[in-house]
Amino acid sequence: MAKLTHLLPKGTRKKLKAYLRDDSQKDRERKEARIAKVPLADKHMANCELLLNRSIMLSKLKKGGSVAEIGVDRGEFSEQIIDMTEPAVLHLVDTWGTDRYHSGLFESVTKRFENYIDNGRVKIDRKMSTEAAADFAENYFDWIYIDTDHSYKTTREELRKYAPKMKADGIIAGHDYSMGNWTGAYRYGVIEAVHEFCVEHDWELVFLTLEPIEGQSFAIRRIR
Repeated sequence: MAKLTHLLPKGTRKKLKAYLRDDSQKDRERKEARIAKVPLADKHMANCELLLNRSIMLSKLKKGGSVAEIGVDRGEFSEQIIDMTEPAVLHLVDTWGTDRYHSGLFESVTKRFENYIDNGRVKIDRKMSTEAAADFAENYFDWIYIDTDHSYKTTREELRKYAPKMKADGIIAGHDYSMGNWTGAYRYGVIEAVHEFCVEHDWELVFLTLEPIEGQSFAIRRIR
């Protein structure tokens, strides 16, 4: 369409651009209105520690536990999880079912961790994050790390479905605790979903990371 607009009179082009801009703005406003804004109380932040990056956060998570990374991509962070926390079992949950996150990446991850898969330390669950939750027993995980589509709706559902799967002192951590992807013009909803969940289910923030990028991490647990 952009290639054809130069054929229009200048005044018409201006009106068309203004119309499209206004329509886009209204669409963003409608989407924004669907994201709940639930304020935290002091108790939800009383024990929160600020960390420089998620590698430091990994160093503070339980070693040798039952763990899941939900949203795996190429498995680069999965390898860091293994190296730094030596989990007894690491579940890698991903569909690898889109153009960007495709079957080739699934095959690459399977190859990358084939020795761990053979000895049972890594298990691959090729499912949607919210569907895979039903496969795990209650009180199973020591901690999990969520890095999926970062939307408010998906993150809210993931938190609700995985919470019963966590041990009493289990930690739910995740990526992209920020407003969104500026260059991609994509609005995240992780902050809002996390805050809403903490208030509704009596959980607290224990770690927040401070990378100078759009990919900060969070970690939450039940209030003791």
